[in-house]
Amino acid sequence: MKKLLTASALMFGVMGTGVAQAAEEVNVYSYRQPFLIEPMLDAFTKETGIKVNVKFAKEGLAEKLHQEGEYSPADVLLTVDIARLKELDSKDLVQALDSEVIEANVPAQFRDNDDRWFSLTLRSRGVYSSRDRVGKLGDDFDYLDLAKPEFKGKICTRSGKHPYNVSLISAIIANHGEAAAKAWLEGVKANLARKPQGNDRAQVKAISEGLCDVSLGNSYYLGKMLADEKQIPWAESVYLNYPGQDANGTHVNVSGMALAKYAPNKENAQKLMEFLTSDVAQKMYAELNYEDPVKPGVASSELVASWGEYRADDLSLESVAENHEKAMKLLDEVKFDL
Repeated sequence: MKKLLTASALMFGVMGTGVAQAAEEVNVYSYRQPFLIEPMLDAFTKETGIKVNVKFAKEGLAEKLHQEGEYSPADVLLTVDIARLKELDSKDLVQALDSEVIEANVPAQFRDNDDRWFSLTLRSRGVYSSRDRVGKLGDDFDYLDLAKPEFKGKICTRSGKHPYNVSLISAIIANHGEAAAKAWLEGVKANLARKPQGNDRAQVKAISEGLCDVSLGNSYYLGKMLADEKQIPWAESVYLNYPGQDANGTHVNVSGMALAKYAPNKENAQKLMEFLTSDVAQKMYAELNYEDPVKPGVASSELVASWGEYRADDLSLESVAENHEKAMKLLDEVKFDL
């Protein structure tokens, strides 16, 4: 009997330790590469003592969460692009989080109406132009201008169905209507210098090599190219332009977060999510990733600021997400990638 009691005591001791340990942890599933978010997570651990465990996924995050169901260890979900945030929401893989801190830090335009997802950083979709052959595009330049005959054979872009482009098309539908968006896609396709391919940096490389003169691309890639010795010549061959300054404004997408539906460490998850919207984390995002902070009053990095100020489109991300299926349908209709 004494041995049994001792064994039982040991067992409960281990279980107790396990519970205490879990209470000081938070589990993150992330589409964002570890090196992009680790500095913020390390700062959170240093401030709170809560350990952050990260699982990185290049794709299939929603499928993984669905398979794990209520036994999923995921607490916080980190991803990029409104389409991916809405996917997690529409598949009922997240839960609402009522946080006065987050609501104060993240403008309503950049969070879900029901508090099921929140933006962390802003990612403007700019247009790169050749310094030598085109020069800087003026404030009157708009995305719609890319469909004009003057750009015949001069445009490079990644796949139209990449989330970054789908969200841009969704915004054009919201601002100008479906018919206008289809006409725009047809015009841009007619102006392509080559079949859509590669990523945003590959388009800037193509400009530097003289294959095209302008390309669509997220602004932060300019910072990433300037930080890579081999890619500096690409970056120095282009100007970054913010379209729509005399129209609807520059389209912005986001990186964002959500609270997993079955989060086992909900209290710690909330602490982490609130920290990621704080001045400290927002400034780190700005300096390390060349993205714009979502929290008003936190300055962009000196490098990003040197690219110029811009007025962002004031469309809510909900409005953009609502047109995702229409955008995909139009891409198929005009056979944009073929």
